[in-house]
Amino acid sequence: MNKVKFFTLFLISMFFLSAITTAMEWPLSEGELVHNFGFNNRGKPVLGTVFEGEGEVNAAGSGRIIFSSTDNNNAASRLPFTLGSWTAIDHENGLVSIYSRYDDINGGENIPTYIEKGQAIASLGSSGWSEKKGLYFILFDRKERRWINPSLVISPFDDSSSPQISGIQLRGANGRVIESSQLRNLSQGRYSIEVNASDILTETNRLPLAPHRIICSVNGEEVGVLSFDTISARGGILMVNRNSLMPAARIYGPYPFFEVAEVQLNRGQVLLEIIVLDIAGNSRSSLLRLVVE
Repeated sequence: MNKVKFFTLFLISMFFLSAITTAMEWPLSEGELVHNFGFNNRGKPVLGTVFEGEGEVNAAGSGRIIFSSTDNNNAASRLPFTLGSWTAIDHENGLVSIYSRYDDINGGENIPTYIEKGQAIASLGSSGWSEKKGLYFILFDRKERRWINPSLVISPFDDSSSPQISGIQLRGANGRVIESSQLRNLSQGRYSIEVNASDILTETNRLPLAPHRIICSVNGEEVGVLSFDTISARGGILMVNRNSLMPAARIYGPYPFFEVAEVQLNRGQVLLEIIVLDIAGNSRSSLLRLVVE
């Protein structure tokens, strides 16, 4: 996919996202961001934003509460119990916000049917599979059956640091992994290009986060653009945007790396470039010169 086509589709996607959302805000005023949307959590993508800390959980936007369950509610046994106590709010046009792993309020009683933006839902807690007090916040588009990166519709957190590229490796058709220190001389053939990339918000807060986009080019031509805008569900399978929809298990499988492209390398000199961007526009690049025999 060329740059013009990719960014045209990106702008169209952003137009529809803006159309289904009103002004929203983060659901808490305190707390530390520990995982963001798209983070590689031991081979699986994080579908929302994970916070740790104390304080209240607030509605990110006004809407109708369509589901609320306490950690011990039997009705939740048919649903993902890893969420613990959770509430879902319908913001119309198919957009649903989900707040989970919090502490129960009033044992789940006296829950309103409509809630205003900023109104308290619960307190940050440790229900579900969480070990520390916090919140797992998700935005889901029911019409398109996809999870949305909250930073696309809510002002991103301040980010003053460039993303990091911790490693680049190639995986041959036989499954053999070739690390960056061995990439100078390769046999021609088909390879998967895998990148270990992360983002940090500030120099003082160095928790690794997922970047927003990873671009892979070979000899000046884009061969892979992995974006963390949305993650879709198709036939019960999670799908990630890498030029087109690809199974998340494939993209996230080489943990802590991401598979960003699959290319045929022929004899000669090859220029491999990786560019990583975060949601704030900070970038980091790495350029490798390969000799394919």
